[in-house]
Amino acid sequence: MGIALRGSALRVQRQVDAPAPVVWNLLVDLTAWPSWGPLVRRAVLHDGATTVSLGAQGTVWTAAGVPLSFTITDYVPGRRWGWTVAGVPATGHEVRPTDEGCLASFDVPWWAAAYLPVCAVALARIDSLAHHPR
Repeated sequence: MGIALRGSALRVQRQVDAPAPVVWNLLVDLTAWPSWGPLVRRAVLHDGATTVSLGAQGTVWTAAGVPLSFTITDYVPGRRWGWTVAGVPATGHEVRPTDEGCLASFDVPWWAAAYLPVCAVALARIDSLAHHPR
């Protein structure tokens, strides 16, 4: 696990001993988000799809039950996606293949540094889910 500065964002990352496509599928499947996202109760896309794509719009419910709109603003298939939540730039999600599996990472805006521990918990859950599917 590590934290690094990436441009104007902060990044938390974790080496996962699982193939990159397995981790990618967890990151883009909205039905999986509550399993790894500590602050996510539920998420849906307005078009009824269950995986994110560029420009997709939906609603995410926080652990407190508050619904927030989101839009996928950055998307490279199999590699990364980012979004705005309630119109505010939020986390970026990335996976890169490595010899040992993959490196999963989340980027957060510098002003949201307090969110890094939540992202670290999410990465640990993703690591676990990649080895023990739901």
